[in-house]
Amino acid sequence: MNPHPDIASTLPIWHAVLVMGPALAAIGAALFAGPAVSTPAAWRAARLAASAGVGCAALSLAAVLSGSQGSGYGLRADAVGSTVTLLVAFVGWVIVRYSQAYLSGEGQERHYVRWLMATLGTVGVVVATNHVLVLALAWTATSLALHRLLTFFGDRPPAVVAAHKKFIVGRAADLCMLVAAALLFQAFGTLHIDQIARQAATAAQLPWAAHAAAMLIACAALLKCAQLPFHGWLIQVMEAPTPVSALLHAGVVNLGGFVLMRFALLVAGVPAAQALLVVAGTATAVLAALVMTTRISVKVMLAWSTCAQMGFMLMQCGLGAWEMALLHLVAHSLYKAHAFLGSGGAVRRSLLMDLTPQARRPGSMGLALGAGIGVGMTWAAGTAWGWLIPVQTISPTLWVLAGIVALALVPLVHVRSPRLGGWWPLALAAGGFGVAFAYFGLHVLFVAWLLPNAATPPAPLLIGVALAFAGLFLLQCAITVSPNGALARRLYPWFYGGLFLDEKFNRVMFKLSRPPAPATPGARA
Repeated sequence: MNPHPDIASTLPIWHAVLVMGPALAAIGAALFAGPAVSTPAAWRAARLAASAGVGCAALSLAAVLSGSQGSGYGLRADAVGSTVTLLVAFVGWVIVRYSQAYLSGEGQERHYVRWLMATLGTVGVVVATNHVLVLALAWTATSLALHRLLTFFGDRPPAVVAAHKKFIVGRAADLCMLVAAALLFQAFGTLHIDQIARQAATAAQLPWAAHAAAMLIACAALLKCAQLPFHGWLIQVMEAPTPVSALLHAGVVNLGGFVLMRFALLVAGVPAAQALLVVAGTATAVLAALVMTTRISVKVMLAWSTCAQMGFMLMQCGLGAWEMALLHLVAHSLYKAHAFLGSGGAVRRSLLMDLTPQARRPGSMGLALGAGIGVGMTWAAGTAWGWLIPVQTISPTLWVLAGIVALALVPLVHVRSPRLGGWWPLALAAGGFGVAFAYFGLHVLFVAWLLPNAATPPAPLLIGVALAFAGLFLLQCAITVSPNGALARRLYPWFYGGLFLDEKFNRVMFKLSRPPAPATPGARA
């Protein structure tokens, strides 16, 4: 988001074309893939549209970085939107090319092409628009188009049930956004996002309608990002084709974080919305991370990982660390696209690991030493950036997030590394320091784009986040040291069952709306 929300500029027509180019190209390819078009022609149009989308997005980002940004024609061009547009276009380009080979010979390929490009097009509209109502409707259209991909194998009962659960959750989120749009118009007299941001930034006190709208936008993000206990559909849509899983986990599910960034100035002025994001995001991140460790299915493990990562991103939004949430969104999208599209190689890697002698499990002293080294390197990296840029102060929020990164470095630097001998200990230590140094450096780069003067959240929220992740680390260490101990045996059934939250959700939701019957084999709409 523009760090100077009181300054607006009119978007040139040529730049508006670039901003909307990826969405228009994808929607055009979706419309082209009709019954009268051959499957090879539909794929050619999809590849051409995806390539054109990447080109438009890259040129738009280059224009923004050179100073051409603003709003006009119902569109918005800024560093955040242009970065996410390029991300969506690139991931879409990769998925289109992968999908053609993956689905070669599969029936109803044109059906797949049509709804894949429709999904990419509607995501592009969400990212490009400057109008709340258009954003809400495009977000709804994204969910509906993705639904057709999730039910591509509509004769499989698990696919139908999971898609139906997502449909219910998605419509609840859409209702939240539509009501929020009405409340925003009542509060600010406009539905243009940049104008809402300017008024929210300069208002001495936000009206009640703005507070309610911020809460509803936060609720919509929690629902769309599959936060507990509304997460079950994300774990169970694995019956869809693998490139659809990559599209969902690398792109669509991240939109909740982007929408929150669009309304950052509004959410930052509503402490209740911030607290909701922090509490729900932290709980999901911690619990989903524990559940993930009990899974052996590669795709299911990745799905739980997405659930946890979305929780972490929403927690960052609630803490006001908008620049780190943007970094998290970009990194997670690229990682998950690679992880899902390369999941087939996991079986080969698993077989190789089974043939490799297993290293001895680390002891408690080794893990404690690793944690100390990780914290020390993170502190050194933060101090180094303080010397490099003296005017750039590191906020308490960033130190808490950096502390979580330090704990994540433990597997890289704990006491087992000296046993590798040679230069390996030094290389691992340098690698850990490099990760921490890059983390602070990317904060310095992104902070200029998103609320550089964001207020420090209340101390209880920061303390709660720190304690939650410290507790997660200690629990994981205890299980690592004694995987067959009484604690691990007692907790394993609960975490393997996902705390049985999804079962409770199913009982309530299926009383309201039963899943449809699976289609007959080969019959796809």
